[in-house]
Amino acid sequence: MKLLHIALLLLPLAAGLVSVRSQPAPAAPAAGSVAPAGFVNAAHFGFSPDTSGLENMKALQRAVDQTGTIIVSQPGTYKVAGTVFLSSHTSLIFGHNVFLKKIDEQGAFSHVLLNKGALTKTYDEHISVEGLSIIVNGMDVRKFLVYGLHGQLAFFYVKDLRIERFRCLDIGKLQYGIHVCTFEDIVINDVILQGDKDGVHLGRGKRFTISRGTFRTYDDAVALNAHDYDVGNPELGWIEDGVVENCHDLADGKKPVGYFCRILAGAWIDWQAGMEVQKSDTVVAHGRLYRVFGSPDGKRYPSTTQPAHASGSQVLDGITWVVVQNDVTYTAGVRNVVFRDIFLGKPRIGFSVHFDNDRFSRSYYPGAKVPQQEQLTFDNIRVLHDQRKEFLSIGTPVDVLTIANCSFRNSRIDFHGNKAMPDYGRTKINLYGCVFNQPGTMDLLMNSVPNKEIVLKTSSNLEFHDDFSAKVSPGPGRITVDSDLTGLKR
Repeated sequence: MKLLHIALLLLPLAAGLVSVRSQPAPAAPAAGSVAPAGFVNAAHFGFSPDTSGLENMKALQRAVDQTGTIIVSQPGTYKVAGTVFLSSHTSLIFGHNVFLKKIDEQGAFSHVLLNKGALTKTYDEHISVEGLSIIVNGMDVRKFLVYGLHGQLAFFYVKDLRIERFRCLDIGKLQYGIHVCTFEDIVINDVILQGDKDGVHLGRGKRFTISRGTFRTYDDAVALNAHDYDVGNPELGWIEDGVVENCHDLADGKKPVGYFCRILAGAWIDWQAGMEVQKSDTVVAHGRLYRVFGSPDGKRYPSTTQPAHASGSQVLDGITWVVVQNDVTYTAGVRNVVFRDIFLGKPRIGFSVHFDNDRFSRSYYPGAKVPQQEQLTFDNIRVLHDQRKEFLSIGTPVDVLTIANCSFRNSRIDFHGNKAMPDYGRTKINLYGCVFNQPGTMDLLMNSVPNKEIVLKTSSNLEFHDDFSAKVSPGPGRITVDSDLTGLKR
């Protein structure tokens, strides 16, 4: 009787299970229709490896317009013939062995992905792109949708952005791999970037992480360009509160032009009648920033008419003035950034903190407020090559440098300036827990800046060779030393 009673109790449940299992699977939405809430497969909108680049561009746009989470699951190479625009609250996930290949079916274009708010300077929020692989396919062009923005993957005016597992192995000479400017709270993780131009290029913003990056780039692997050329970034300002970690700068046999990391600062003044300006100079007028667009001819042009237009560009006195931004700042630089677990395999300058001062750009306008870089930390940086290249090349005022747990070879710290200003201030350096692998005498710290004051403190370091000796050269400045290193001990 007990068994019969249990069987009778289970009959309704069993009937329900049969009923559920017999339900037909939901049909996929027709191409172009609105998908149900939840995960959306871009294939439902016609995105396919077998479709033209123009149709794929339109199909992927229809898919991401749903917002939410959009997946591309079918392996293959997908042609795209134009930029796809992402809006807030959108996650775009690409499966393994999925590639987006730029193709010219309606004219060349710059960005594969760009956020919608970039066009109106309106913040987009909560965007993630995962597993994207871009094949540039020789389409390396600066056709500006936003003046100065030219990443293959680009974001401008964005908050809470995450880029995960991004690959691009054929970066050209004109466009960066990733370009982000005017941001808050971004994470760029697990990237492999190769080619001629910058791998990851940041403009102004705050709170960022760049991690697990493998770079083989002719130009900068990472660029923190608070200032930039007139075509290098859409806006200017401070880059702050960030971490660059667990990155590899790989050798490729080519003579590089860039650095593992470029840290670029700048400053400018209010417009003044009769002031001389050149390409990329910036001025403040009417509550806006204006920049000079022109050829890198090295010429200085007198400005007698103050720019006042609210947008776009205008030619005044033969000078093309471009509106940059409506929030005014007089300085740009990098502060409160930690670099750690970096492996420098390419024989080039590791970190360059500098002003531009050439025919392409003059970062510091004479008489402007001094933009002091602040609180830069270098932890567990490994120099893997033996060539004599600067570990740190510094050409701007910097307040404090912390260098810890690093492994040096023939890699010195060089303060050089570039005659941009009369006083480069005082810099304090705390260097500890490092290993010095260079045999014989090593130029640890060199200075060529007039009146530069440097305070160097070293402790708890290890000298690998018995004949090692550290050397500092104050040049026309002054270096105060408190050191545990041979050659510098009192």
